[in-house]
Amino acid sequence: MQIMIHEKIRLCDNYIAFYYIKHIFALYYIKKLKQIMGYIKNMKILPYKWELIILLWLAFFFNQADRQIFNVVLPAIRADLNLTDSEMGLVASIMILVYGILVPVAGYVGDSTNKKYVIMLSLLIWSTSTLFTGMSTLLIHLIFLQSIATGGGEAFYSPSANALIGEHHNRTRATAMSIHQTALYAGIIASGYLAGWIADEFGWRIAFYVFGGVGILLSLIIAFRLKDSHPISDSHNKISVGEALKIFFKKPTALLLTGAFAGMVFVNVGFMTWMPTYLHEKFGFSLSRSGFDATFYHYTAAFFGVLIGARIADRYSEKIVGVRGIVQGFGLLLGAPFIFLLGIGNTAFVIYIGLTLFGIFRGIYDSNIFAALYDVIEPRLRSTATGLMLMFAFITGSAAPYILGEIKPIAGLSWGLSALALVYVLAASCIFIAVKFFYKKDLIQQ
Repeated sequence: MQIMIHEKIRLCDNYIAFYYIKHIFALYYIKKLKQIMGYIKNMKILPYKWELIILLWLAFFFNQADRQIFNVVLPAIRADLNLTDSEMGLVASIMILVYGILVPVAGYVGDSTNKKYVIMLSLLIWSTSTLFTGMSTLLIHLIFLQSIATGGGEAFYSPSANALIGEHHNRTRATAMSIHQTALYAGIIASGYLAGWIADEFGWRIAFYVFGGVGILLSLIIAFRLKDSHPISDSHNKISVGEALKIFFKKPTALLLTGAFAGMVFVNVGFMTWMPTYLHEKFGFSLSRSGFDATFYHYTAAFFGVLIGARIADRYSEKIVGVRGIVQGFGLLLGAPFIFLLGIGNTAFVIYIGLTLFGIFRGIYDSNIFAALYDVIEPRLRSTATGLMLMFAFITGSAAPYILGEIKPIAGLSWGLSALALVYVLAASCIFIAVKFFYKKDLIQQ
């Protein structure tokens, strides 16, 4: 009996000792983790204005990559869930529509609150919804997770991110924004190949799991490294929605730049949604090859185009009034013939030439999307103005996937894609009118 009592006491002592040792180790590792997090938070790699560009570049990379996954694996989802072309186009259209509706709200929030948390929460929400999109089994699941949740989360990124870049970069604004813009190309190219390869090897669902999971981790890094950014307006000069709208709509240049941007987005959304499927069905390419080819030539060329456009604009911005708009206008006008070539090309080689030259001129336009707008919008309203610009553009562009999905069984994607060239010409006309008649009058003093 005594032996049993002693044994129980010994076991009890061992348990208590183990309990305290476990908690001592836990406290030790918590302390170490806090030290590591503190080191990460306080670590200085570059001047902050350029570290900011790196952090936002990574966030924008996943912003575009997560959106493009759906377009790349569209044929696999369509076959697995037994959906039609119109239904798949509807999913893409609703996503862009949700983005367009929410982005002005995001702009107002960005001008009124701490942009750091807007960006971090936006990344966390769209990455989480991307991950859960991989679990979809019905059309309604795709609409809720891909269209509404992902589109809604992504809407809150661009207004705050671009306004934040504008706060930290003045003379280097076009260059900084162009570097940030290259994340769009890199994200689309990377997801174009990787999502297609993952879908071919492991199934389309795994692609959503991988990209969504990595984005969630990135949101934690951004939470530590991004500095607080408080509203520019003070309490005595607080921005109202009415004031922002009044100022924006009194600027003809801002309205015409927005009209041009809407045309570009209409073309881009239609192109991004259906080009992988076009190559997959026209030439019988695998999902990975069609996803890669639809994005690589175009966006690699755009990468160089955006740097060229930024260099020209920054160099002559103080010498030529409206040079940012002039650069944009020629980018759209010269890109139009190569959009037309995409639909009429009968060989992959001809289409690749069209994709490359379309990409170069598209990049030249992209280099000054927000830099040109910010020439006529004062800093305290830039996030709101960005939101308004994006709203109109993406609501307009949301129709493109559905329209091309309807045209596809009637006339084929070839003519649908070629017809997008006309939209580019109209968009270029808006910019040239703005530069000729309104730019000098609307220009703000930096």
